[in-house]
Amino acid sequence: MINANEIKKGMNIIVDGQLYNVLDMQHHKPGKGGAMMRTKIKNIETGTIIERTFKGGDKIEKTTLERKKYQFLYGDGSGYNFMDMETYEQISFQKEKIGKSAGFLKENMEVNIIFHKDNVIGVDMPKNIVMKVIYTEPGHKGNTATNVQKIAKVESGVEVQVPLFINNGDTIVVNIETGKYVSRQ
Repeated sequence: MINANEIKKGMNIIVDGQLYNVLDMQHHKPGKGGAMMRTKIKNIETGTIIERTFKGGDKIEKTTLERKKYQFLYGDGSGYNFMDMETYEQISFQKEKIGKSAGFLKENMEVNIIFHKDNVIGVDMPKNIVMKVIYTEPGHKGNTATNVQKIAKVESGVEVQVPLFINNGDTIVVNIETGKYVSRQ
């Protein structure tokens, strides 16, 4: 337990039984009364951001998250399966723990899985990923003067908007957070 005035940006805390990450904090000392800590915190499981004010003497539970390297094995109807890179133990969990970036998982891809007291909280995916285009309509010569884009299906099955010069078999870099084309490799 820590005092509210010890809260720092980036810290993980438990408030009302929920796990939060401190996005922003501001120490406030009114002319009258005790000091307060105004915070903007994000619920790690739901992604909801709230503002919360703590009094200087409030006790808050500080917690840590553990990140472990896992290898993605496969996804099936019951969930996504990963293997611990050290112990070779396998775990499985639903798409909700990964979020919208689940469509960019490739077999044998290494990711960091985030745990809080042996419970899976989420998956740290790389910011950009290299994917192979398996299908796209052919581009037409001379049609590259504008920023026109077309849809390309990548090896994981996700569709991405790409420039007209991208062809079947090309390797592209995709930003996982936005799902947008970054460059050709």
